[in-house]
Amino acid sequence: MELIHELLGYKHIKIIQGEEKFRFSLDSTLLANFVKIKKHTKKIIDLGTGNAPIPLFLTLKTDANITGVEIQKEVYELAKKSVEINNFQNQIEIINADIKDIYKVVGANQFDIVISNPPYFKYTPTSNINKNDHLTIARHEVLITLEEIVVEAKKLLKDGGYLYFVHRAERLSELIIYLDKHNFGLKRLRFIYPKTTEKNALLVLVEARQNKKADCVVERPLYVYNEENSYTDEVRKIFNFKKSI
Repeated sequence: MELIHELLGYKHIKIIQGEEKFRFSLDSTLLANFVKIKKHTKKIIDLGTGNAPIPLFLTLKTDANITGVEIQKEVYELAKKSVEINNFQNQIEIINADIKDIYKVVGANQFDIVISNPPYFKYTPTSNINKNDHLTIARHEVLITLEEIVVEAKKLLKDGGYLYFVHRAERLSELIIYLDKHNFGLKRLRFIYPKTTEKNALLVLVEARQNKKADCVVERPLYVYNEENSYTDEVRKIFNFKKSI
């Protein structure tokens, strides 16, 4: 069954989700909010777009062309319907394809920004995977690895282009190694804590720039829930992000 929901607090933006198959996570919204859009930004691509929450959110921040790439046919169909129901066909294009070698489809060195909310967990024969194949592919590196996404981003980006990730904090050191290996300079980090009382970060937002030196700024932490288990004021503000005129 397909359900039509509001995109968090954005009442005029709808998103179509599967009741059992696939729903977007808060991580995608926090990542989209973290992305900085420059005046010269013309083309953005979201790798592993799911049902397109990141492209939909980015319409609040930019008029640039946005491409979403999703390998799973049924999830791709949800994304496409979400674009159509919001009449964003002139700004967002959804492509049903593998991230690997997607540059052969959309063109090499064409994009100002590459974004990815990738599978968080490595896959091994002993991995504790979900019975739902759609969720397994979204959460585990069954079809593509973290380094392979970095490699593809390098092919897609213009010189000096920006790469954005959200990932598990425990895999940050691994991601930094891949970024350095493929000539991305780390520019910004922001750690996400599930609650104000938590001592350890769960996720990290990452900005890197192709063929530029690493001079990273670590921004203040982002807390999702307060002590009363309600969203923090900052997260509520993100939910009510308004498009600048």
